[in-house]
Amino acid sequence: MKISSESPLRLQLGTWNDLGRFASPLRMAVFVREQGVPPALEMDALDPLCLHVVAFDASGQAVATGRLLKDQDNPEVARIGRMAVAKIVRGQGAGRQVLEALVAAARQRGDTQVVLSAQLHAKDFYARAGFLAEGDVYEDAGILHITMRKHLS
Repeated sequence: MKISSESPLRLQLGTWNDLGRFASPLRMAVFVREQGVPPALEMDALDPLCLHVVAFDASGQAVATGRLLKDQDNPEVARIGRMAVAKIVRGQGAGRQVLEALVAAARQRGDTQVVLSAQLHAKDFYARAGFLAEGDVYEDAGILHITMRKHLS
């Protein structure tokens, strides 16, 4: 499947109650089945506290998702997480659209920074969106990650 200008994605922002039934199967496919993350680590108690974004293709299929949460230590900092893109549309801009929507939502609510924990293989994707790596590489759920931050103006 190819995303084209004739079949643009539709982004929906909402709560876990609104979007969890779309985001959850996509996250399970990407993180649990593809990457081997234990299901108990993937689904957590933070989902109901987050703003979620789901991208739908022209047929109504959820193809990308991510979430936004306030940082517990700094209320002016937003945390992006659980970015997942269906394998069939990777590299076609779905992840970028979800990321841009999450950053825009953080900016709109007055956050001054956005922080995320990037899987090391996705570091360049986030760097192209203006995120800067900080600190050392670390392991989370058996996958190498690095913290990345973007200051909002």
